[in-house]
Amino acid sequence: MTSVPATAPGPNGGGRRRLAAPTVAMLPRVVDSLSFLYLDIVRVHQDDTGVCAEITTQRRGTETVYLPTASLACVLLGPGTSITAPALATFARHGTTVLITGMGGVRCYAATVPGTLTTTWLEHQARAWADDTRRLAIATAMYEHRFGPGQAPPGATLQQLRGLEGQRVKALYKLLARQHRIQRFRRSYDPDSWDTQDPVNLALSAANTCLYGIVHAAIVALGCSPALGFVHSGNQQAFVYDIADLYKAELTIPLAFSLNTSDRPEAEARRSFRDGLRLFRLMPRIVRDLQTLLAPDRPQPDPDATPDEQLVDLWDPVTGPLPGGTNHA
Repeated sequence: MTSVPATAPGPNGGGRRRLAAPTVAMLPRVVDSLSFLYLDIVRVHQDDTGVCAEITTQRRGTETVYLPTASLACVLLGPGTSITAPALATFARHGTTVLITGMGGVRCYAATVPGTLTTTWLEHQARAWADDTRRLAIATAMYEHRFGPGQAPPGATLQQLRGLEGQRVKALYKLLARQHRIQRFRRSYDPDSWDTQDPVNLALSAANTCLYGIVHAAIVALGCSPALGFVHSGNQQAFVYDIADLYKAELTIPLAFSLNTSDRPEAEARRSFRDGLRLFRLMPRIVRDLQTLLAPDRPQPDPDATPDEQLVDLWDPVTGPLPGGTNHA
């Protein structure tokens, strides 16, 4: 990490503290590069130089690593992590989303979204969700993302898409069961009879839960609403379920069937899924797929362009967005 030379501090160390107050033009954009950092069993705090993660062990003593807050779009704080209020304030100033997660970032319990986070993608999502034609088009795009271009019949209704999806998933279950020499498999999720389920169902439920947490983290980091789904609805996680379905056939379903003889299918599913995240580079894929689904015709931004300093616009149905902070009398 490149170090920044510190200025001579004043009586209150104000010179160094001013280094942590970036302008909008200094902040990286999500569309340019999205970086996620997962931390656990550390103490995150702010000093006169910046935000650092500190860990103490008997073998190596206390180690301190400074975090490049201005280049992080999202920080996931796992179990055993503590963070101070000044460190959270610095993340907020730099536009970094902070998520409270389970081990390995596989569950998302809470999130702090910075006030400067753009609403661009939330607006794309809300407009498409409120338009039945566009909503069906995105649902169709999701189906073709899972099963290949051109797999959805022209003019297919949502009911027809659900039927085609059910057939494809059932065929996948049958194929994997044959490959792993499982006589009979039926997908079942019954929280009231959890311990009586077979290893594949237990592993699949555990792996899907991990996937939901990671998708939730990506949706929040992008500024979208987890509740506005295009296929699922009526739940605060509806959009999470939509996006997670894009990856189940590739990630969680084959993993679950591979654990059909495991004595601890849930634990092994969570561990294997977490270990495979780096290989699949899932976080960047989710963000890229989200942007493509919500705005397929949106041009790619110029990486050398200067970001717009205007953070708040006024809505106008005729002329479009107007600059805020101006007296329009």
